[in-house]
Amino acid sequence: MTGLRVLAVDDLPPALDELCRMLREAPEVGEVVGAGDALKALKLLQADRFDAVFLDISMPGLDGLELASLLAKLSEPPVIVFVTAHDGHAVTAYGIGAVDYLLKPVRTERLAAALAKVVRMAAPASRPIPDAMAALPVESGGRTRYVRRDDVLFVEAHGDYVRLHTRGGVHLVRMPISRLEEYWEGTGFSRVHRGFLLAVGAVLELRSDTAGGLLAHTEAGDVPVSRRHARDLRDRLLEAAQRGQLGSDAR
Repeated sequence: MTGLRVLAVDDLPPALDELCRMLREAPEVGEVVGAGDALKALKLLQADRFDAVFLDISMPGLDGLELASLLAKLSEPPVIVFVTAHDGHAVTAYGIGAVDYLLKPVRTERLAAALAKVVRMAAPASRPIPDAMAALPVESGGRTRYVRRDDVLFVEAHGDYVRLHTRGGVHLVRMPISRLEEYWEGTGFSRVHRGFLLAVGAVLELRSDTAGGLLAHTEAGDVPVSRRHARDLRDRLLEAAQRGQLGSDAR
């Protein structure tokens, strides 16, 4: 089994089932176990190792904040992410050491961002974990599918969203381009313009536009390259060509 081992805790069965479903669909997650109350969760955590716990706060008996405080005392505590319908406990949650605080109903893009934080914090040597944000969740027709990073030729900023341009079409994801740039740093993508992130290996050629500006041509269209990024892009293209990682055949 590869990927994160995650424990999901919620006293409401429908909410627990939905959270477990969303976690199982995430590419970073290898196994999900559900617990209907904090005491059952504590027993599971004492008996086995989990990389992360996605934890509700308002539960009868031992609540989520109390459970998280107990987990912080373990020799190898799991990464904590709170999932709650109330926003009034965020300060306390982060004070305990939670890496994220998700409000119900959980959006797939927020869950993906939380899992990216978990991946950075949890690095079990015995189980390889997929790269953070190696696939992004896309909502379409009430269903969620994942677009693989390797299929993206370039990214275009669109307010608080980004458009992922692939050979098969364009997909809209709610995430600022600056955050995606941070997640995909070192994975072959380069910021070439204020509004564009480019997969260097997808560049087929460089062209000039009618105003004398620079365009990077890909199978999904042309990407404008600002003057301040032009030299860096040329250097990266040269390095990619020397490694045989340039053009459509390399992706």
